[in-house]
Amino acid sequence: MADARPNLMRRRLGLALRTLRQRAGLNLPDAVMRLGLSGPSALSKIENGKQRVPSAALDGYFDAYGVDDEHRKEEIRRLARMASSSRSANLFNQYRDAVLDPFADYLELEELALRADWYGSQLVPGLLQTPDYAHAVVEGSGVWRTAREVRTFVELRMKRQQVLRRERPLAMWCILDEAVLRRQMGGGRVMAGQLRHLLETTEELPGVNVQVLPFSAGAHTGTDGAFTVFCFDAGDPLVVVESLTTSQYLEEDVHVGRYEVAFNHLRARALDVATSREFISKVIKEEA
Repeated sequence: MADARPNLMRRRLGLALRTLRQRAGLNLPDAVMRLGLSGPSALSKIENGKQRVPSAALDGYFDAYGVDDEHRKEEIRRLARMASSSRSANLFNQYRDAVLDPFADYLELEELALRADWYGSQLVPGLLQTPDYAHAVVEGSGVWRTAREVRTFVELRMKRQQVLRRERPLAMWCILDEAVLRRQMGGGRVMAGQLRHLLETTEELPGVNVQVLPFSAGAHTGTDGAFTVFCFDAGDPLVVVESLTTSQYLEEDVHVGRYEVAFNHLRARALDVATSREFISKVIKEEA
């Protein structure tokens, strides 16, 4: 049965299967005959991420396409398991009234990624926000029309943070522009609480690291705005670039590579982790 909306991981699995077919020198009709599918449209839906592929069916694809590489087989099996993940979909459905449909993709990435390299010049990342800070950000954005919508979206943001404390937690490396620490979201009390939360979280969770990019760093590779590089157990990294009204999902190697290089440059220009903690503590005292 076809799914109403393809997700990122199903598209990635479909692309991997299409690559196997093409390397085997098979067109759609020939592959359909080998696989015993109903027709080319059925395989096309699978390759475009519009239809699920049961993990049990993968051996049939490997046989049909002559795949002997066990490492490659296991990587595709991992992709299939990731593509069948349902937690992010459940979370999105629970809060559907508060978010736009494309945000389901972002929830999925947070749930499935092993690591997120995050750079921001305006805000603390949602996964590290306090409820008061998140409320100030969401309310101030003007996107949500009612107090109920604001509360619901803040609640979703807090639920998302569970990925940092799951059995296999998301590792997160954050680089924050100094402006993020200085901007008074919600006032002095809220900001002091938010900055203390950053210190407490990085101390509690060894997989979460924060670096500060001070104003003194001058021009740098992050001047175009916030972005996140997601890395996974299987498949290549993916970049999300955020803007006022939407987010771009970049998967081509040339684009992902440029953002990986940009993040490494930012990491080199920023204060190291220990000095960043001292800097944040200093800002808390200055704003008290």
